[in-house]
Amino acid sequence: MRPLRSLWLGVPAGAAALLFGLPVLGLCLRAPWGELVGLLAQPAVAEALWLSLLSSGGATVLAVALGLPTAAWLASGQSRLRTLVRLLVLLPIVLPPIVGGVALLAAFGRAGVVGGWLAAAGVVLPFTTLATVVAAAYMGMPFFVLGAEAGLRSFDARYGEVAATLGAGPWRRFWTVTIPLVWPSLRTGALLCWARALGEYCATQTFAGNLAGTTRTMPLLCGVAMENDPGRAVALSLILAVVSLVVLFAVRRGLEVGR
Repeated sequence: MRPLRSLWLGVPAGAAALLFGLPVLGLCLRAPWGELVGLLAQPAVAEALWLSLLSSGGATVLAVALGLPTAAWLASGQSRLRTLVRLLVLLPIVLPPIVGGVALLAAFGRAGVVGGWLAAAGVVLPFTTLATVVAAAYMGMPFFVLGAEAGLRSFDARYGEVAATLGAGPWRRFWTVTIPLVWPSLRTGALLCWARALGEYCATQTFAGNLAGTTRTMPLLCGVAMENDPGRAVALSLILAVVSLVVLFAVRRGLEVGR
C-alpha cells in the first residue's frame, strides 16, 4: 500500500517539479553567462537594478508602516467594517496588475479622485520614481497584512495580561511583548511583500511609466529587451531570478525560525 501511495504522490509531484524547473533550466541554458558581469556594469542595467531595489525597499517600508496597524486592527475583532477593509486590502492579490495601475491613475492622476488636490499642493505622483514605490506597495502590501494578521491572531493574549500585571501599558505591551512573539510572521510577510514588489511590472508601467533612469525597473527593462534583444532579456531575467532565489531562501529561513 505504501509504494502505491508513494507512486500516486510522486507522479504529480514530479510533474509539478518539471513545470517549475524546466523554465529555470531554460533560462540557465540560454543565458550568455560570459556576458553577465559586463551586463551588470552597463549604466542602463545598473540604473534599473538600483531602481528595483529602491522601489521594492521603499514599498516594503511603506507596507509595514501602513500594514502593521491595519493588521493589528483587523486582528483585534470581527465586524462588517473590518470585513470590508480586509477585502479592500487583499483585493490587489486577485486584481490583474494592469487594473491596479489604472486604478492608481484614477485615484492619484492629475484628473483622479485626489490627484488634482495633490497636484495643486505641488505633489505629482504619476510617472515619477515615487510612483514606482506606490505601485509596488499597492501590489505587495496585502502579503504583509496577511502574514501580520495571522501572526497577531495566533498571539496568546495571556502574555499581554501578565505584562499588564507588571505595570506595562498598552503601547509597551505591544512593542515589547506582542511584536517579539509574532516577529517571524512579520518578517516572512515583509519578505514576501518585498519579493512581490521586486517583480512588479504591469501596475508600475501603467502608473509610473517606463522612463529610463526614473521609473524603468529591472522587470520593465526585461520587457524592453524582449522586444529588441531576446538574448539580453534572458540574461536580465536570470539576474532577477537569482535575486528572487535569494529572497526565497530568506523566506524559507524565516519560516524555519518561526517554527
